[in-house]
Amino acid sequence: MNITLDLLPQMAFLLLLVFGRVGTMLMLAPALGERTIPANLRLGFALIFSLVVFPLVSERMPPMPSSIPAMGIMLIREILVGLVLGGIARMIVMATQTAGAIIAFQSGLSAATANDPSQPGVQGAMIGNFLTLVAITLVFVTDLHYLVLAAILDSYTYFPPTGSIMLEDAMIAALAAFSGAFIVGVQMSAPFLVFGLVFNLGLGLMARLMMQLQVYFIAMPANVGIGFLLLMVLLSSMMVWYLSHFERFFIMFAS
Repeated sequence: MNITLDLLPQMAFLLLLVFGRVGTMLMLAPALGERTIPANLRLGFALIFSLVVFPLVSERMPPMPSSIPAMGIMLIREILVGLVLGGIARMIVMATQTAGAIIAFQSGLSAATANDPSQPGVQGAMIGNFLTLVAITLVFVTDLHYLVLAAILDSYTYFPPTGSIMLEDAMIAALAAFSGAFIVGVQMSAPFLVFGLVFNLGLGLMARLMMQLQVYFIAMPANVGIGFLLLMVLLSSMMVWYLSHFERFFIMFAS
């Protein structure tokens, strides 16, 4: 009993370190850290998941320092690691917003904006918000959120609590995640780019042939209608492409 009581302060401190990293990453992680989920539920899940992760990483945790400032420095370091890794993972959500912005612009709906559900206080195209919600739903339906949890666990392999934060590697990973999300967003909206080019080129030729006719005002309903029709036809393919990128990203992140 005495040995158990002596270990309680160290176990409590190490659990706090685990909760600092895991909780921060879960607050920023895609799907699991969305703002539409109440904060108390996210915090409760982060605490439960920290209790699950703690026995698996306890051997890699450092001993408890003897001074309070040293404890605070270690806790701040774990929170910074969680912020860096969670922020990198968060960038994958930008793919749907990028695709939605391009689709809205090509379909004549760029003025239709609303609050982005994935980023508080940010206005986004309504089509982008719709794609984001569909993507989050499909992540849970296809059980890809388990990859997010596996990546959080594997972060202790590449960023051990006793090592450095490796800011240079984190910056390279952030640039790769940002560019990858942008590329996937453009690829998802590629048919709409082709449609916009052909449609506007045809309207330009008609405007030159019939100068007295307000071609763009007449063709605007057709532009919106064809855009919605293309979105209805291509939505499943776009989401499959996004989920493939999501899976590749977190498999690379957790391997």
